[in-house]
Amino acid sequence: MAQLILFNKPFGVLSQFSGDDPDKTLASFIKIKDVYPAGRLDKDSEGLLLLTDSGKVQHTISHPDRKMMKTYWVQVEGSIDEDAINLLRCGVLLKDGMTKPALAKEIKQPPLWPRNPPVRVRKNIPTSWIELCIAEGKNRQVRRMTAATGFPTLRLVRQQIGQWKLDDLKPGMMRLVSMD
Repeated sequence: MAQLILFNKPFGVLSQFSGDDPDKTLASFIKIKDVYPAGRLDKDSEGLLLLTDSGKVQHTISHPDRKMMKTYWVQVEGSIDEDAINLLRCGVLLKDGMTKPALAKEIKQPPLWPRNPPVRVRKNIPTSWIELCIAEGKNRQVRRMTAATGFPTLRLVRQQIGQWKLDDLKPGMMRLVSMD
């Protein structure tokens, strides 16, 4: 039976078990042997990261052909407008090509933990939040998509991958799920 770990990756932690600063890798949080990330979440992003001890499960979750939906809560600089939301819904032109259309909507600030370090605050520039759902995974795609619409990402938290949700998992904590 395969193991699946749902892990709330804190800001500043690499999605790998080794690195220059061991305190900033998965090794300082995940003590279970022989598990590997199924996908990635960049160092500057937070939230749900899945790990497994099964190559088959890892392939099912992370392979681009599977088109597993990923949901993000994104704090952007500025007051997001309907034009930007519609661009995200239609697909955005990036240097490496068009993104697929995303599910996008403006949301109220979600009930999240404080980030360490805090997001920079500018007195004269408001921020807003969007929920963005995508089924592809280009490098730093969500950040590049929001920047291309004129609203740079300040904070990025992945909430869901396929059927698995972050729910009430605190940063640095994990939950084990058995898979048949």
